[in-house]
This record gives sequence, C-alpha cells and structure tokens, in this order.
Amino acid sequence: MKPKNLFSLLVFASFLVACSNDNPDTLMEDMPNEDAITYQQNVKSIIDNNCIFCHAATPRNGAPMSLVTYTQVKNAIQSRGLLNRISLNNGNSLLMPQGGPRLPQSTIDIVAQWQQDGLLNE
Repeated sequence: MKPKNLFSLLVFASFLVACSNDNPDTLMEDMPNEDAITYQQNVKSIIDNNCIFCHAATPRNGAPMSLVTYTQVKNAIQSRGLLNRISLNNGNSLLMPQGGPRLPQSTIDIVAQWQQDGLLNE
C-alpha cells in the first residue's frame, strides 16, 4: 500500500474513533417535541374558560380546590382525577364542569395529550 493511501486511511480511521462516545452522562435525553401540548399554550385557556368559575383563587359552589395556576392544574391531573372527571358521560353527577354539558372530545383530547407529553408548562 502506498504511504499516501495508508496516511489517508489512518486519518479516516482516527475520525471514526474520535466520533464515538458511549458516556451516558454526555448523551442528550429525548429531543424536545416542538409539537408538544403545553399548559400555557393549550391547556390554560381550557381551564380558564370552563373551570375557573367554580375553581377560582377562592373556590366557590363547593369546588374543593383552585385551578388558577399551572401547579394546581398539574396536581389535579396527577392526583385528583381531573382528566377522568372531564371525560365522564353527560348525566354523570361527577362530570365536570359541574352540571355539564361534557366538554367536546377534541378539548378533552388536548388535556389528555398534555398529560402524555409530560405536563409541560411552556
């Protein structure tokens, strides 16, 4: 093999070796999903338009908690069954908003997707 070809092969091989990195601490986690549903962009307006009347800063009409902030809504999804309550059928006494009618399925789907996307704030 000619020295010039051998040198080119060695340079190419060194690039291949230099480009590998198996250190998990330096690898990126999942890439952010630019299409992800977020509280600020998608969910806040749903809550403000359908829940705040009762779930205000000072809850009224027997509402057990406020749904004014991201943290409050996130907690309601994670531990208070908010998604289940808005998904019930018309006529169910536990359906929210209280007294119905049930939110459109497309609106419920946005809240469900927000949960699946990781309950992102922004």
